[in-house]
Amino acid sequence: MVQSAAKRTNTDVRNQVSAAEWAQRQDLAAAYRLVAHYGWDDMIFTHLSARVPGPEPHFLINPYGFMFEEITASSLVKIDIDGNVVLDNGYQVNAAGFTIHSAVHMAREDAHAVMHLHSDAGVAVSCMEGGLQPLNQTALLVCSDVAHHEYEGVALHLEERERLIADLGSKNAMLLWNHGTLALGQSVAECFIRMYYLERACTIQVGALTGAGLHHPSEKAIEITGQLGRMPGALNGLAQLAWPALRRMLDRRDASYQD
Repeated sequence: MVQSAAKRTNTDVRNQVSAAEWAQRQDLAAAYRLVAHYGWDDMIFTHLSARVPGPEPHFLINPYGFMFEEITASSLVKIDIDGNVVLDNGYQVNAAGFTIHSAVHMAREDAHAVMHLHSDAGVAVSCMEGGLQPLNQTALLVCSDVAHHEYEGVALHLEERERLIADLGSKNAMLLWNHGTLALGQSVAECFIRMYYLERACTIQVGALTGAGLHHPSEKAIEITGQLGRMPGALNGLAQLAWPALRRMLDRRDASYQD
C-alpha cells in the first residue's frame, strides 16, 4: 500500500525537479533495491543518501517506514542540511539517518552519495577486535581506506557529527564499532561499489573465522593489492562498468524503482 502511495506522487515529483535530480533519484532508488537484493537491508532501518545536483545543499534520503524493496525515485525525501523537508511528497525521515548522513555531506564535498548499513556480516565485523582484516583480495582492495568511529548509542544527537567526521577524515569507508558499515562516493554508483566490496569482505571474514586456521597473505601481496585499491578513480572505473549492468538486472526483475 505504501508503494501505491509512492506511485501516486510520481508525476507531481518528476514535474517539480530537474532532469539531473530525477536521474539522481533513479540511481539512489536503484541502490535501495540492490541493497534489498543482496540481503543487506535491515527492515525499514538504515539509510542511503545522495546529494541533489545543483548549488543548494540538499540531499535525498529514504522515507521512514518503507522497506528498501519499495523505494521509488518519487518516494525519496528531499531535505536540507538542517533536516527540513524542502519538497513535500508526504513522507518523513528518520532522525538518526539525518544525523549520520548530514555529518558526512556537510564535511565532505566529494560525498555525493553516502550509504550506511546494518548487515549481519558488517555488524559482526564491527564487533570484532581489530575490525576488518587483510585476509583476502576483496578486503585488501578497501581495508586501508576504512576509518573507525566509536559507538555512542543510537545516533540521535547532532553533537556526534563532529566526532564522526573527525574519525572519518579523508577516508571513504568506515566501520561504526558495534553498529555497522558506512561508505561514500562521488556518485551513487561509486558509493555502491565501495559498499559492495566492504560488505563482501566482511562476509568473507565472518565465514573464514568460523573454519580452520587462517592462511594470511604475504606483506608484499597486501601492499600490491592495496595499491590497486588506493589508485585514484579505481573504484569509480569499476562502478562505471558495473552500474549499468546492475541497473539492467533491476529492470529485468522490477523496474518500478524508476517511478
